[in-house]
Amino acid sequence: MAALYRKYRPQSFAEVVGQEAVVRTLSNAIGTDAVRQAYLFAGPRGTGKTSMARILAKCLNCAQGPTTTPDGTCHTCRAIAAGTSLDVIEMDAASQRGIDDIREIRDRVVLQPVEGRYKVYILDEAHQLTDAAWNALLKLIEEPPPHLVFVFCTTDLSKVLPTVRSRCQTFVFQRPRLQDLVKVLRQIADAEEIDAPDQALALVARSGRGAYRDAVSTLDQLASATGNEVTVPAVLELLGTVEEEALFRLCDLVIDRDTAGALTYLEELAERGYDLGRLVLDLIEHLRQLMLAQHLGDVPESAASSEEARERLRAQAGQLDEATVLRLVDLLAVAVDDMRQGGDPRLPLELALVKVTRPASDLARESIAFRLERLEQGAAPASTSSLPPPEPIAEAADEPEPVAAAPVPVPVGAPALELSQLQEAWARTVIPAVEERGGIPTASLLREAHPADLSGDTLTLEFPPSAQFHLDLARDPKNAGPLADALYDVTGRRLELAFELGEAREAAADDEPAGEEEFVAQFQQTFDTRERES
Repeated sequence: MAALYRKYRPQSFAEVVGQEAVVRTLSNAIGTDAVRQAYLFAGPRGTGKTSMARILAKCLNCAQGPTTTPDGTCHTCRAIAAGTSLDVIEMDAASQRGIDDIREIRDRVVLQPVEGRYKVYILDEAHQLTDAAWNALLKLIEEPPPHLVFVFCTTDLSKVLPTVRSRCQTFVFQRPRLQDLVKVLRQIADAEEIDAPDQALALVARSGRGAYRDAVSTLDQLASATGNEVTVPAVLELLGTVEEEALFRLCDLVIDRDTAGALTYLEELAERGYDLGRLVLDLIEHLRQLMLAQHLGDVPESAASSEEARERLRAQAGQLDEATVLRLVDLLAVAVDDMRQGGDPRLPLELALVKVTRPASDLARESIAFRLERLEQGAAPASTSSLPPPEPIAEAADEPEPVAAAPVPVPVGAPALELSQLQEAWARTVIPAVEERGGIPTASLLREAHPADLSGDTLTLEFPPSAQFHLDLARDPKNAGPLADALYDVTGRRLELAFELGEAREAAADDEPAGEEEFVAQFQQTFDTRERES
């Protein structure tokens, strides 16, 4: 018994779904007797390129033709459908890719068709032909016998030689919309008496990732596994697919900034046997749909399988701010990279949920940029123990006397900052940022200091008692400037800098900072320099 994807492959232009532009152009060419000598069908796998080539061959060689509606019952049409026609030759360029195979074609094309009007050569995976094979075909493609038509099918158009593409009419096949895939699956399910609800077919269509063949093959496998009774739980169990409800709920927890709830629900999904790697990919696709809805003003038709899902996407896109969507996609990309290297996606997924629901706990520059973007959009910062409550700020803003209490631009009114946060991020984030802006010498100099006090927008840096030389260098605008810029990058606030020496403490001699002579010696050794004599 033939596989469903072979049994139900389109046999005429009327049965083709999702490639209206290609069908319209080829139909017009046949109707006006403007068929060209070479066509190039390009597009992702499973989108119907070879099926379209066979339909074109039927239209040209049908006993009733040339016609755009081959009868499918004449001997020629049945032979083409069965793959036994002597006038339609299909070749796999992945295995027949050499110049000897092309020479064989050149020797045969001079022969007239056996029973039809045209000899049609269909070359699958044409991009795998060698350059020598393409060059041997060039003259034949440009000036073929009047009865010869070439159809090249490829999944990688960029690898086809430009000289070949210029001699062919090129058609780019598009991935089908979700509704188109569901429509095809419904037709097959009804014809095969497969009991499958629309929600189950939508999950199967989504798993096909834009390939008819993959989606139909999955339906075939499910029908065999369930005795023609395909249910949503059966699809989830076989494919590891995540149901839409789980994706909506995770995003709702992100909207509520419910860190504990998100982690608990993730644990629940893992215990129920969900594939967390698939969850990451499906969540990214869900966020993509939300992003499109936010920027296009409405949910695209291809983004949802039902009107109910469209309404939920539209509502959630209005609740989840754009900055959060972009930040979460960036964080989930880390999990995708780990999966490609064979890692477990669970920890990166948990970290992504924590960072996006508690942004104040992350002092990375990407997190600061995310928080600033949320402020620019007018979103209130997440309520955490490290942030002051908003009420006192609102009250202070009402008082006209203090200048500091007046409304300030967004960069100055960046998320609240505490000394402990700066001390924690000093060596991990601030110093590397200084190194990027001011270079290694400035960063090495400032490693001797540490944040000692934060009063308003004034940050006091304290150097060890014996580091007067380092302190003097730090005050130099050439070093203080990069530090101020780096602090702005990390914290989102423009801080005034103050430098002072700390009190003498008992410490081992090895812990004392280097003096001027030792610092110069280290600098010369690091950068292979020598002191210039005056």
